[in-house]
Amino acid sequence: MPLDLSNTLVVGISATALFDMAESDQIFRKTFESDPDTAIEKYREFMLAHEDEPLKPGTGYPLFKALLGLNQYQQGNSPLVEVVVMSQNSPDTGLRVLNTIRHDKLNITRSAFTAGETVADYLDAFDVDLFLTTNVKDAQQVIDSKNCAAAILKAPPTDAPEIPEGQVRIAFDGDAV
Repeated sequence: MPLDLSNTLVVGISATALFDMAESDQIFRKTFESDPDTAIEKYREFMLAHEDEPLKPGTGYPLFKALLGLNQYQQGNSPLVEVVVMSQNSPDTGLRVLNTIRHDKLNITRSAFTAGETVADYLDAFDVDLFLTTNVKDAQQVIDSKNCAAAILKAPPTDAPEIPEGQVRIAFDGDAV
């Protein structure tokens, strides 16, 4: 019997929002500036060479953990929140992301690695209600496809007080809502 997600908030999150991928992104961008034809291959080589090294948490990691923490209040078989990792990485360069998910014991069972295609084309197939990313252009593409998206632009402050377990706090820019 398939999982019923009709009462579940399905959140798609980009790999770059979930994990800190600045180092690999910098390698891609630097190579792209000097030799665009080899940038993807250099990025791929780097990711495969480091696929067993867990990535550090990214800007959206605390929000993701808080959202999944809401599942402790679920009643019945359907989770309150499900998270799907959605990335423009290819499946082979996405291995590092998947390995980090396993390493961190994160409750993520679905992912989409689109090999450079926009994730907007995959949102309906995964029943995604909200897409979170650190890339404003990606968020706008999703919004333009008539889906909900938000760009997480800043990491949570390091000196912020601990948010109690089971709470999710989200602030919106009122001019943009």
